[in-house]
Amino acid sequence: MLRIAVPNKGSLSEPAAEMLHEAGYRQRKDRRELVLVDSDNQVEFFFLRPRDIAVYVGSGRLDIGITGRDLLLDSGADAEEILQLGFAASTFRYATRPGTATGVKEFGGMTIATSFAGLVSQHLADNGVEASVVHLDGAVETAIQLGVAEVIADVVETGTTLRNAGLEIIGEPILESEAVVIRRTGAPEDDPKVQQFLRRMQGVLVARRYVMMDYDIRAEFLEEAVALTPGLESPTISPLHHEGWVAVRSMVPAKEAQRIMDDLYDLGARAILTTGIHACRL
Repeated sequence: MLRIAVPNKGSLSEPAAEMLHEAGYRQRKDRRELVLVDSDNQVEFFFLRPRDIAVYVGSGRLDIGITGRDLLLDSGADAEEILQLGFAASTFRYATRPGTATGVKEFGGMTIATSFAGLVSQHLADNGVEASVVHLDGAVETAIQLGVAEVIADVVETGTTLRNAGLEIIGEPILESEAVVIRRTGAPEDDPKVQQFLRRMQGVLVARRYVMMDYDIRAEFLEEAVALTPGLESPTISPLHHEGWVAVRSMVPAKEAQRIMDDLYDLGARAILTTGIHACRL
């Protein structure tokens, strides 16, 4: 049975549960459940603190897990990411009071407050900077005001919170993070249970990015229409009872669907329909 670690709370929890549900796996109905056995799919889910998931997976106690790239790297665990999941995106950056520094190379001798001490320490070492790192569990933007540090490193979305605290973002991002599937470093890549899980999750990712488009078009305009809707390999073409017309079915990127429908209509296509894709295998 495949043993999978999933986040029990926080910003990763709900999107992960939704994606697993779309992939056909049972999910818990009671947040107090710590373990869920999905016998039909031969999977056992363990609901853990997101920060602990990489440690359990890296130790080999669990086969794979879903966590954030930032949490994986901060943990120092012997684990690696094997699939990006496209949610919980975040940017990790430095911030300080205006005039303090312009980049990481100027942090030498300073104190940096962060909730990701391992990640920041590694980033400083990679840049050849010797600085003190103070670990805080949250609200690091107040560390400078309270004299705990000269610089902070934190997740930045809009930067509004930092500006309200009188701070400015400096330097390049430390890390671009998102939810990822991880496994123990060096684990067999051809494990059939893991590969099946990855195919299901990849199927959800594709289903979210594409829609199925159907339309009718006169045969003389077919090549131009196919150029607009090439599909993944090629579209399905079927003759209609009405002579000179064909029906076309093709997968198209969801974000481009409306534009493609406009272009097809201008080309003479009619009965243009789009349908959501709930699951797929490529």
